[in-house]
Amino acid sequence: MPNIGPLELAIVLIIALVVFGPKRLPELGRSLGRGIREFRGSVTGGGGDDEDDEPPQREIPAGDPGPAVADEKAEPVAHKRP
Repeated sequence: MPNIGPLELAIVLIIALVVFGPKRLPELGRSLGRGIREFRGSVTGGGGDDEDDEPPQREIPAGDPGPAVADEKAEPVAHKRP
């Protein structure tokens, strides 16, 4: 099997850019990387990082009003006291 040099890689990337276009190329790279990661995880038995899992929810104490809410202009708004 012949070695792949920088000239061959450049030719393949130029052809991919012409065929798929500059807007679709990053999306294709992301999906290819995600597929390789999933395949590698299934072959090795998993235990990798699962992107579909939700992060654990933080419990808010009863007296804590929670995070400040931004108004329509995305400016922080002070908590309102009852």
